[in-house]
Amino acid sequence: MNFNNLDGIVPLELVLKIFDRMGKQSFSKNHLLHKKGAICEHIYLIQKGLARTFFYKDGKDITVHLASEGEIITAVDSIISLKKSRYNVELLEDSEVFSISYADLQSLLSQHPEYEKYVRLVLERMYTEGADRIEEFLFFSAKERYDNLVKTRPQLIQRVNLGHIASYLGMTQETLSRIRKAP
Repeated sequence: MNFNNLDGIVPLELVLKIFDRMGKQSFSKNHLLHKKGAICEHIYLIQKGLARTFFYKDGKDITVHLASEGEIITAVDSIISLKKSRYNVELLEDSEVFSISYADLQSLLSQHPEYEKYVRLVLERMYTEGADRIEEFLFFSAKERYDNLVKTRPQLIQRVNLGHIASYLGMTQETLSRIRKAP
């Protein structure tokens, strides 16, 4: 979800109220914003840098989400349900991030219920992006998934290591290398 694309969806006054409640921090590459097994309490907005959400399965590191400048990242399995997360959120570059606690966001919405519809619209957009990603895995070949990533988010190819890209696209690094070499 790109925070920069909220024009026309979220009123500026709500964006400003959210930013008033956000803290800004700088972290080094490889810092974990969230560790699996804990309840995630914050939503992060990447101002500068790059992050990923990942989990381990059978000893393999599986990347499920990548976020760069202007994008939101969190352990979505935990933030709303307040259950322990199976995901880690890791910074892939030295980064500057804004964060807001989910409780603080809920407090803001309690004080201003007229804003709840805008949060719903943002959640709907995030849901649609997730559904699109699922469709890619169901209906697109590995090459089509890679081509779509190059088309929609070309900066990631230069900034994210190929192991994470392959994992994110649901393929082995060897398959990704073959696809990249193919004409």
